[in-house]
Amino acid sequence: MAKDDMSNEHETEYVTVMIDGQLFGLPISRVQDVFMPDRITRVPLATPEIAGVLNLRGRIVTAIDLRRRLGLPSRTSDRPPMAVGIEFRGESYGLLIDSVGEVIKLADNSRESNPVNLDARLARVSAGVHRLDGPLLVILEVDRVLDMAPDVLRHRLWVSAAEVRDRLRAIPRATPQGAGGAR
Repeated sequence: MAKDDMSNEHETEYVTVMIDGQLFGLPISRVQDVFMPDRITRVPLATPEIAGVLNLRGRIVTAIDLRRRLGLPSRTSDRPPMAVGIEFRGESYGLLIDSVGEVIKLADNSRESNPVNLDARLARVSAGVHRLDGPLLVILEVDRVLDMAPDVLRHRLWVSAAEVRDRLRAIPRATPQGAGGAR
């Protein structure tokens, strides 16, 4: 095997995204879609990082506001957010971001551990960094981003009508006192 062929075996492709001026990389193997959310429906009583749910080609997708998830300030731009579609534990999520960049291929051996001065909010979800010519690329560990979420992310936010019907049928029915008799 040629030396060039061997170096290609140890590279990872990343979809780059911007959130609050910071460049992040998501392993392309985890990204299913990049899209502009059309209509996000709020979920009553959901935690603040859950922006709501949306319909993406017939799939219900939970929209996660990554700014809130990472403890960053709210968006001030009038530009609508973009989203990166991710699957996690059999559920679909749309990670709301400011903008999407390009797909870049980086050598795995150029990835470094998190610097000691990396903001703790980012370090919790970072799988390391790549020092590019300009900015620092923080690699997001998607499982940590979603795993650190409250239980509401780990469970579906809705149940189907059939599940509701089945649950109602399982509840024992009480017979009214004095049924069939005079009052």
